[in-house]
Amino acid sequence: MKNRNLDHKDDWATPRALYKALDGLFDFTFDPCPYMHNLDDWDGLTIPWGERNFVNPPYSRKLKESFVKKAIDESRLGKVCVMLLPVSTSTALFHDLIYPNASHILFIRGRIRFSGTNSKGEVVNNKAGMHDSMLVIFDPSVGKGEARMSALDIYKIISSMT
Repeated sequence: MKNRNLDHKDDWATPRALYKALDGLFDFTFDPCPYMHNLDDWDGLTIPWGERNFVNPPYSRKLKESFVKKAIDESRLGKVCVMLLPVSTSTALFHDLIYPNASHILFIRGRIRFSGTNSKGEVVNNKAGMHDSMLVIFDPSVGKGEARMSALDIYKIISSMT
C-alpha cells in the first residue's frame, strides 16, 4: 500500500514538449508559477497575470484551489488561462469552480512525466505523476463548448506528447 503521508513536493517542471505544443497554440505571455520560482521575487497569487497564461500550479489542495480561483478571476478580466491540473472530478473544486467556469476541460491520456525533486530529496527526470492530468482552459472569448480551435485538435496534440 502506498504511504499517502509522504512529504509531497509542489515544485515539478512541466515537460518541455508539452509546454511547447501548448505555447504554439496559445502563445503564452505569462506563467504565474514557474518551476523553481523564488516567492521573494513575486507571488503569482497576488499580482496581475498576462493576457495568455500557462498555469501548472502546486498540487497541494489549498494552493491548487487558490490558483484555480485566481485563474477564474483573471479570465473574468478577459485573460486566457490554461491550467495543467490533476484529475479530481469528485471534488467540490471540480464541481463548484472548474466545471461551471471552464470553456474547455481536456483529459490527457496517460500520465505526464514531470521533473523535479522527490520526497526523498532526489532530483528525478521523467517521473510519472501520481494522478492523471487534465487541461482546464478558461477562455473568456468563447462560450462553454464553443471553440476558437477544436478541443479535439488540442487533445490530439497533447496526447501525442505523453
